[in-house]
Amino acid sequence: MTADGEQRWCQRVTVGFHNSGGTAVRSGEVTFGTHIIGALGVDWGTVASTVRLPVPLAPGARKSPTWTVCVDAWRVPLGMHIETRDVSVEWG
Repeated sequence: MTADGEQRWCQRVTVGFHNSGGTAVRSGEVTFGTHIIGALGVDWGTVASTVRLPVPLAPGARKSPTWTVCVDAWRVPLGMHIETRDVSVEWG
């Protein structure tokens, strides 16, 4: 789930995690792919950013943390905005 941030170059991104395995998750990273979108809907590029996974995540546990994902302000001129469309997780 995404929501607008305070600036046009930031967005609040909530990701739900469910550990369906039998052991706790103790490390990992979440990578966001944030697209820079022009006034006419053209996708001008994607910026990746990585954060740590909210661990530990016990077997059967669920978490839905929210991050503020931003790109450099100069990448998002007036009339443009960002959309975080891609999320990938690497479990440790």
